[in-house]
Amino acid sequence: MAETPIRHVTFSAWMERNARDCPDKLAIRSLEQGKDITHGELLRMANRIAGYYDSRGIGPNDRVALFSNNSIEHLIVYLASLAYGCTICTIHVEMNASYFEQILKAIGPKVIFCESDLPVLENLTAKIPAEWHSLGDWSPDGGTGAFGEFAKFAEFDDASFDWQTPDPMDDASIFYTSGTSSQPKGVVCSYAELHGNTAPIADGFGVTADDVLLDYRSMNWMSAQVLSALGIVARGATLMLARKFSVSQFFDWVNGNGVTIAAGNPTIINMLVNREAGRGRDAAPTLRFITSSSAPLLVSEWQRFEETFGILVCQGYGASEAGWIAGSHETSRKMGSVGRPLPYQRLTINDSNGTPLPPGEIGAIQINGNPAGRYRYLDEDGSITINAEGSMLTGDLGLIDKDGFLFVTGREKDLIIRGGVNISPLEIDNVILQMPGVADVATVGVPDRIYGEQVIVYVQARDGIALTEAAVIEQCGHHLADFKMPQEVIFRDALPKTERGKMDRNALAAEWKTAQATAKLSAS
Repeated sequence: MAETPIRHVTFSAWMERNARDCPDKLAIRSLEQGKDITHGELLRMANRIAGYYDSRGIGPNDRVALFSNNSIEHLIVYLASLAYGCTICTIHVEMNASYFEQILKAIGPKVIFCESDLPVLENLTAKIPAEWHSLGDWSPDGGTGAFGEFAKFAEFDDASFDWQTPDPMDDASIFYTSGTSSQPKGVVCSYAELHGNTAPIADGFGVTADDVLLDYRSMNWMSAQVLSALGIVARGATLMLARKFSVSQFFDWVNGNGVTIAAGNPTIINMLVNREAGRGRDAAPTLRFITSSSAPLLVSEWQRFEETFGILVCQGYGASEAGWIAGSHETSRKMGSVGRPLPYQRLTINDSNGTPLPPGEIGAIQINGNPAGRYRYLDEDGSITINAEGSMLTGDLGLIDKDGFLFVTGREKDLIIRGGVNISPLEIDNVILQMPGVADVATVGVPDRIYGEQVIVYVQARDGIALTEAAVIEQCGHHLADFKMPQEVIFRDALPKTERGKMDRNALAAEWKTAQATAKLSAS
């Protein structure tokens, strides 16, 4: 049974249990750094950091900013801050670099920790009134930078800090969405939300104390934080942390560390198949499964990965504002599905009037179980905007089948409306991906003066394969109704993806419009 948020259960309670029951068990290994920390050491560091925070007068809802990439130091500060009960604010270094000053002014942190090799932050120290620290390096006997400061509170090593119990409605974290093509948004998450999301998704993916997780996604995002950082604390498991994904090192990481669950997304899954297929079905004997989330995984890609490696794929689904919504594991999964919805999210599929639909019918995906009751953003001026209360539409379309499995059929904003009829880009993508020579595909809608929109398809062929527009059109003709047929097929060496691995259909639609405008100018 999934746990529900209870006032007296805190993140510190999980850490204390692990330090009591398995103090010498590995909690986190930072692969590139070659550093390990046990569950016992993790609690000792949390105690020290709590002493440091207390000496600075930091209390509930006071904000601590963390500018760093994946490292053991990053996760120690993140986890200790939640155990203490303040608000930890994680900012993705590369994706949000253009907005650092704006973000810090909105947050108004009391303390700022940053990696020492971020010169862009040096110009901000005079502009942002806060206690600044280089994050430094952790070592069991002390460390440098902030960890040298924390070492001054070693008095708490053998006797736990007197942990406060945060109110469920206190702010636990603020994290920022990507800012590569638009201003990043600060998502504000309460302790009730964060705690309430952790145990259910650990259950959803079947994580136990015996598991060793591998993750290389940014620990500045809630999806990775909840499953792989908080999840291993909730279950007393182990995390293998990499700074970034590496296709050449993936199987060495898995096999060298006895990894049982690896994090993934469609881009990672495709890269592994395309470059490491020669390893065959004995590539990773210890691996229970690889997850896939962040973007739709086409069934053809899913099948190809499993057939190549004999490794199961288990999908999950979430949203920045709500955390994880669904998950699956090897005994509770279905091809094409993102898993069963987490019960506490109380998910419904609704029609355009907001009325829940019966199983099997496609509609808008809505969640109704936020324990805090509000989905919030931090605005540029530091005020908080309530995006939704009680319930929230995710912006995705989907259905729940008779067995309770959720299928995400596409983004509502990506729907192509041709002559008043809705067309799902994913349906066309799936048809074209059945062609052996296709590596990737993206279907987009573009303006049409008669029908409103027309279907355009961008195709990436596999290396060494020659594809023609006629062959793609013929494939579509065998499987699609006439009104769904592509009007044009455009070949590209690579298709654009966002930082989170999602197909950037907006970029392709913009490219098409630019090309049309250029062609008109040339003809005039």
